[in-house]
Order: sequence, then structure tokens, then C-alpha cells
Amino acid sequence: MEGARWYIVHTYSGYENKVKTNIEKAIMSRHMEDQILEVRVPLQDVEEIHNGVRRTVQRKTFPGYVFVHMVYNDETWYVVRNTRGVTGFVGPESAPVPIDESEMLTNPNAAKEVELDYEVGDKVVVIDGIRKDTDGIVKHIDRKNETVTIVADMFGGETDITLGFTEVRKLN
Repeated sequence: MEGARWYIVHTYSGYENKVKTNIEKAIMSRHMEDQILEVRVPLQDVEEIHNGVRRTVQRKTFPGYVFVHMVYNDETWYVVRNTRGVTGFVGPESAPVPIDESEMLTNPNAAKEVELDYEVGDKVVVIDGIRKDTDGIVKHIDRKNETVTIVADMFGGETDITLGFTEVRKLN
């Protein structure tokens, strides 16, 4: 569509999908399909390890924001701005700032690392390998090499053991 640009809309935290649905309903009911072309909540795949199991989950790339591809005019501004859950457009209220589509694909501030369910100081148990069932305290996490160093009581003293992220599970 000629003149359509991407705009960022700020929402209440956790309401991104509801705002997307509400804007899409307003588009349909007001027959604005030729002016508001698309509404997106960008997602990214994130690896997480929980209880020693690695899995990929989808997380919002920009929590608290929804992207709207539209022809900017008073009517489209009014419909989007007055959608329940929208707190405003990004940019000055008088003239929201359009962005390029490439800007919405990746968040430079988003974590590019594996999310773990344990951190330094947590008590964990080894769930795999020759040290299976050994308890220890997380001493160091090496995200680059995806290893965790724990301190365990062995042979009458404390011993450091370095393991892979998926070889330990947090104890409650």
C-alpha cells in the first residue's frame, strides 16, 4: 500500500497479544483493511534449560510493544491510539515516528544466551555422567562454553566440578 509505514505502539506489559487482537477487530469493524495492513508482536526463539532439559521457546522480542503497518492519518491514529491497552505511539504524540521493517526484526538488547533456571549460589544436583546424584553449589557459570562449575563435598573436602548446562538440575 502506498504510504504505509511501520509504527510502534506501547502497551501495558503482558497485553501485547490482546492489543493486537483488539486492533485487528477494530480494523474489521471499521473496514480499514486498506489503511491498517498488519499488526505484529515480534517473537524470537530462545533456548532455556529447566531441570536439566534444553528446549526452545518463543519470547516477545520487544515486550510492551506492538508494531502496526499502516497509512498514518487522523483516523488510523485515532483507532490505534484508542484501542484498549494502548498507552501511546513511540515518538512525539503529535507525530509518531515510523521505522523500517528491518528495525523490528531483532532487538539489540535481547539476550542471545541460554536461559537457566539456576544461578551462582544455588544448590544443584548432577543428573548425568559419572558424578550423577552429587549435590553442589553453583560457583561459576560460563555462558560462552555452556558450562557450570559447582563446589561439591568429595574426598573429605570441597572440590570444583565443571559440567555442561544440561548435566545439573536446581534443587528446591
